[in-house]
Amino acid sequence: MRKIFFLMGKSSSGKDSFFKHLIPERRLTLKPLVGYTTRPIRVNEQEGREYHFVDQKKLEELEEAGKVIERRDYHTVHGIWSYFTVDDKRMDLEHYNYLYIGTLESYVKLREYYGRDIVYPLYIEVEDGIRLQRALLREQAQDQPKYAEMCRRFLADQEDFSEEKLKEAGITKRYFNNGNFEKCYEEIVGELKVYEN
Repeated sequence: MRKIFFLMGKSSSGKDSFFKHLIPERRLTLKPLVGYTTRPIRVNEQEGREYHFVDQKKLEELEEAGKVIERRDYHTVHGIWSYFTVDDKRMDLEHYNYLYIGTLESYVKLREYYGRDIVYPLYIEVEDGIRLQRALLREQAQDQPKYAEMCRRFLADQEDFSEEKLKEAGITKRYFNNGNFEKCYEEIVGELKVYEN
């Protein structure tokens, strides 16, 4: 049985950038595991790449079919946005390793569903000031920036990724992305290469 490498970290910690670089990395053979969301698609996002973008009705259908592994609902300034993981039978864990992005909460639930031996955490950490600058630049690039939502997410991350919760989830290894992306990236690649055979 292969692994699901689970990328997580506070907003604007670089998870998407690591994901986009790791999937085509020739030293690894990772396949993407794509989550689902009801939030609107952002500029430069693509259906099936960052997320499967669905409406509330589709989410309810998947839940009724018993396919939703975990679900997180966020009360945003634009209404409720749901992020969730679906057992949609697209994975082949007998032959491939997968890469997934999610929250600490979703990591714990996927670990419970697939097992500790399958789900492997990759926690990205960034100094808060750097994260805030990155978040602001990303939001400014949107057609309709949602600054209030950006601030809500930033503050919510302090609780969602508290030291107490990280400890409870058994997160001990951290990858620091405070300005040297390449160094952090190479550290992660070195870690994942161990599981290539």
